[in-house]
Amino acid sequence: MHQIAISTEYITLGQFLKEAGIIDTGGMAKWYLAEHVVWVNGEEENRRGKKLSPGDTVTLADGTEFEIVAE
Repeated sequence: MHQIAISTEYITLGQFLKEAGIIDTGGMAKWYLAEHVVWVNGEEENRRGKKLSPGDTVTLADGTEFEIVAE
């Protein structure tokens, strides 16, 4: 499982996708979430503004898992 460290209280799903290198720009988040299945804590999620906090997990359609951790 990969870890993404944040220094703030939360990060949005769109910001996470960019930080993790899954998309190149924040503007691609809406397209990515419309075309690919993403699970947050085991539930399907397609809102790019979904707030992710330390302890949350994100799973991509290919099975890659990420954990949000505090910096």
